[in-house]
Amino acid sequence: QVTVVESGGGLVQAGGSLRLSCAASDGTVSSYDIGWFRQAPGKEREFVAVISWGGGSTVYADSVKDRFTISKDNGKNTVYLQMESSKPEDTAVYYCAADGVRWRRGVAVQKDQFKYWGQGTQVTVSS
Repeated sequence: QVTVVESGGGLVQAGGSLRLSCAASDGTVSSYDIGWFRQAPGKEREFVAVISWGGGSTVYADSVKDRFTISKDNGKNTVYLQMESSKPEDTAVYYCAADGVRWRRGVAVQKDQFKYWGQGTQVTVSS
């Protein structure tokens, strides 16, 4: 059974930093691509970043490139999203998700490729 649980959200001032964590069931992060998505009020859920199951590939949305970093710790079954230089437009509920395909060739980036979703964690960036 694949499960993911987000934590680490909160309130941060513009320009500040925050680290989100995605705790997964045993073996998940070493077998499935793990992605972060976000959804702001009244908007569609959008892709933020993904890390491949092998850890060798990461992909970022243009809006967060050079500000956010995705990483993982296989031993802790956890994926992290380090947010730097936060902006008010980063305010959203952030979701962690695991790919629906084990040991995918290539990297999953489309929302419908991800099958296992967490409940989300709220991030609010104040101006």
